[in-house]
Amino acid sequence: MVFSENQMRVVGIIPARFASTRFPGKPLALINGISMIERVYQQASACKELTSVVVATDDQRIFDHVTGFGGMVVMTAVSHRSGTDRLGETIKILSEEGSSYEIAVNIQGDEPFIKPEQISAVISLFRKPEIAIATLIKKIESGSDLFNSNVVKVVTDASGKALLFSRSPIPHFRGLPEDQWTGHYPYYKHIGIYAYRTGTLEELVQLSSASLEETESLEQLRWLWNGYQIFTEVTEFETTGIDTPDDLSKLTNII
Repeated sequence: MVFSENQMRVVGIIPARFASTRFPGKPLALINGISMIERVYQQASACKELTSVVVATDDQRIFDHVTGFGGMVVMTAVSHRSGTDRLGETIKILSEEGSSYEIAVNIQGDEPFIKPEQISAVISLFRKPEIAIATLIKKIESGSDLFNSNVVKVVTDASGKALLFSRSPIPHFRGLPEDQWTGHYPYYKHIGIYAYRTGTLEELVQLSSASLEETESLEQLRWLWNGYQIFTEVTEFETTGIDTPDDLSKLTNII
């Protein structure tokens, strides 16, 4: 069955773990008096295309905090390999509670200033019935991003379908000095928000890891490896991810 955008029930799910290696307790870290997870929840809730917003956690402290500010939250297992697996369990829990959705959006819990427009943009791709997985990309403007292995690059075909993700600069521009690459080819980086048809999400969580995924440490390569298509939409908005306490310190100094 094909759903129009107005008919689709879309849930925004924010995975939130307490036990982060680089930043334990990150979801509860305060940014000008408001926790990171509450800021993400507020931004997501401002997206009119979302039917519901829910935090998926494995920690009682986060659960209680979200309940305390009036948010919707579910408790998930501690053993998940990834945020995608946590989403899969969340969809199952919500379904058992009587709430069904056609689309699930994975909203990063460490991007407290994500734009509602970004969430809308990735949801809008599902107007096309052939799209089962969608994500966002942004044009790379600087060589420092292009050659930074922490910035994931993506190459698409003419329709916006992802061909490959890599931590390396792709494609390689043969015969041109590296400092000139961004001026001669439209390179793109991946913005880490995903949306899935829930039936597809149920399939993805059953997949075994792939050697390409393990080499790059990029979960989406597991999906490509197994023949799933990932469609992209270009965004003009930058994201501000918080990976370490130092990232948070820099952020709070400028807002």
